[in-house]
Amino acid sequence: MKTVDLRSDTVTRPTPAMRAAMAAAPVGDDVYGEDPTVNRLEAMGAETLGTEAALFAASGTQTNLLALLSHCGRGDEYIAGQTAHCYRFEGGGAAVLGGIQPQPLDLEPDGTLDLAKVARAIKPADPHFARTRLLCLENTTAGKVLPPDYLVRASALARERGLALHLDGARIFNAAVKLGVEVREISRHFDTVSVCLSKGLGAPVGSLLCGSRDMITAARRWRKVLGGGMRQAGVLAAAGIVALTSHVARLVEDHAHARLLADGLASIPGIPLDPAEVQTNMVFVSLAPEVAGRLVPFLRERGILVAGRESIRLVTHLDVTAADIERTVAAFREFFARA
Repeated sequence: MKTVDLRSDTVTRPTPAMRAAMAAAPVGDDVYGEDPTVNRLEAMGAETLGTEAALFAASGTQTNLLALLSHCGRGDEYIAGQTAHCYRFEGGGAAVLGGIQPQPLDLEPDGTLDLAKVARAIKPADPHFARTRLLCLENTTAGKVLPPDYLVRASALARERGLALHLDGARIFNAAVKLGVEVREISRHFDTVSVCLSKGLGAPVGSLLCGSRDMITAARRWRKVLGGGMRQAGVLAAAGIVALTSHVARLVEDHAHARLLADGLASIPGIPLDPAEVQTNMVFVSLAPEVAGRLVPFLRERGILVAGRESIRLVTHLDVTAADIERTVAAFREFFARA
């Protein structure tokens, strides 16, 4: 029986087309800038996002850290959401490795940061305070897309207050597909953008950091410092090229499957869920801890993997079919009928 893995869109397997491209990729030493496949991927990423340059790195955690280290020095500060990935889920890398202080703020229900609160959090030019240098946003946040007009206002605030603006765009293509716009309509507001190739786009490894030529030059040095200088990395970059050329448009399928899942779960008594809140490829189900504690192993016994404790997160991706969604809803229905 097939395992339906809804824990994350990071669990995707490389497609046959990716494996073929990886096997056939021309390679060279990327630390010398001589890997033609990496160079092609970086050029493609920069062109797609409308930036001057791009840098291929091992993960989104690394590209976010490269951006923080490139924008901020020791004793500087960045502002981010309380549950932002670059603050909460990346091992405190900016503080550990860069001496950079985070200033977390609570997110609003729609995934935005209240810009009035951001403005108040910016430190004055005073030796008592860290120097606020950078505002970090995330798109999507828990599957929610930042509104285009919000990006305009956030960018204006950052420029007015002398801050750089970084986007953790791990799922920026999900946001673009949801909005029905080219991805550069989102990225154009930011100084740097981190893009994961290994989530909804389905590559087995890798992320891109996109930005100005000077910023990417600085980030390339930091990548080497962090031990991220990969040699014949074209075998990995080849999968990223397939992801960018073949897997963006199909994200609409993941969004449709997430909505199908939400509609099915919302019809089950005992599951508090509003399908209208599902915007991209994530569905969240909030349950009492004791219920969630029984649900997760119940589903696992039926070959369905989910993540979370009280808030169960279910993420659709290219390895999840409509039939898998029907099977998952049936398993939920069976559990709550017994409960």
